Amino acid sequence: MIKKKMLVVAGLMMSMVATAQNAYDAQIALGSELNGTARFIGMGGAMGALGGDISVMGTNPAGIGIYRRNDFSISFGANNTATESAFKGSSMKEDRTKASFDQVGFVYSYKVGNETSLRYVNFGFNYHKSKNFNRLFSMGGMLNGLSQSWQLAQEMDNAGMNETVYDEIWNAAEYNINPYQKYWNQYPVLGIMGTDMGVVDFYDGALGWPGYSNRFYSEEKGGISQYDFNVAFNIEDRVYVGATLGVYDLKYDRYSSYSEELDNDNGKENGNYSLENYYRLEGTGVDLKLGVIVRPFEESPFRVGLAIHTPTWYDLSESYNATMSSDIYAYDDAYTTTLSDNLDPTYTIYDYRMQTPWKFNINAGTTFAGLVALGAEYEYQDYSSAKLEDVEGYELGGQSSVEANLKGVHTFRVGMEARLAPQVSLRAGYNYSSAMFNKDAYNALEVYRTNTDFNNIQERNTLTCGLGYRGNVIYADLAYKYDMYKSEFYAFDDLDLPKTNVDNTRHQLVFTLGAQF
Repeated sequence: MIKKKMLVVAGLMMSMVATAQNAYDAQIALGSELNGTARFIGMGGAMGALGGDISVMGTNPAGIGIYRRNDFSISFGANNTATESAFKGSSMKEDRTKASFDQVGFVYSYKVGNETSLRYVNFGFNYHKSKNFNRLFSMGGMLNGLSQSWQLAQEMDNAGMNETVYDEIWNAAEYNINPYQKYWNQYPVLGIMGTDMGVVDFYDGALGWPGYSNRFYSEEKGGISQYDFNVAFNIEDRVYVGATLGVYDLKYDRYSSYSEELDNDNGKENGNYSLENYYRLEGTGVDLKLGVIVRPFEESPFRVGLAIHTPTWYDLSESYNATMSSDIYAYDDAYTTTLSDNLDPTYTIYDYRMQTPWKFNINAGTTFAGLVALGAEYEYQDYSSAKLEDVEGYELGGQSSVEANLKGVHTFRVGMEARLAPQVSLRAGYNYSSAMFNKDAYNALEVYRTNTDFNNIQERNTLTCGLGYRGNVIYADLAYKYDMYKSEFYAFDDLDLPKTNVDNTRHQLVFTLGAQF
């Protein structure tokens, strides 16, 4: 049988139901990481009610109302991100160290008066990286007959592939087939590529091949840059209110490679195939944060605060491409096909909108004799309520994936600062965030999708510590953060496929230099 390259016309992409986004795409833009000034990091970010740090305008905007002097700070450092996987007795480890520019901001404090109810009006700006995507990951091991090819075959079977369809895909050029929209729109793109490469065979139904071993590798890059613009008010040194307009710039790139060594039905070597995926997501967003802090007892430094963050409204654009190669001994030749070679590349670009969930934050803080400060926060965000819409405002088909696979996330933060000497302080903090994915979450192979892997992130723990120096004008802070979470990775969807246990860690060192005047 002579193999011919199949041409998939633009009608295929135009006919697809807009399900190109699901929970695993949405989670890229959801949530944030602990980052900002070294003092803020050192105290675990639990400064919403304590205030007096530039970074609090991103959690409780009222915290900027505490200021009575101008402030300017800049922060930079380095971070090391590592992943270690364990799949059926095989372990792999990847890590990457990169320098980072973490924060720059200022506060301008304007004193209204001592006798008026309104004592201070403060204005602030802060930039920080709210999410860091840089990550390497690899896994692999023995499959014992399981294979990604069976998932592709099952999807083609479910879409109604029969012997006639299989023959037309396999020999499209020979049959002079013109794949009209009404004919091809029911078949998943990755299934068509698999059939075209011989990864999916047919005999009284779509068939895959027994897998002998596999290897997966991915590289993620980018981050979410957050720009906060704040105004805050001090009312009688008892009530502080504030608002922050947040602007977000999201850039995310991911390359992944999956390969399998195959067996044939007799348990003998049967060659291999590989699938490479390229994915980019970029866009901008905006939100509004409102906060209040109250000191309920005039003679006490104890404060309680509340902050509400509106959804972040994102305008996003994604692009993707995939290449599949096969060298299966059951066929005469080796084959390669690339998605962008088979259709107009403009159809692999999709613009859409995303609305993140509302966020609610309750915080409290106090000081003891001016020597020790303690802060605590609780935050809740229901990730399953995130919204995916097209540019016209209509709900995307992937919305059901968000609602089924994501859930509400609870975050707790605690932090302390102790003055060791008049100008030197020691800090420590802890964060806990519950898992964002339901236990049975999975990545459905929709019509458009060209990757089958998915990674279910579990709860996250973060430990921090730091040191600070305060002069009359100049100050300097150093913080260390250790971030750790586990995840369950699957290279493809099969009930019999064991999970890959993944340990994810990040070590971050941040230095802040600032001036108050």
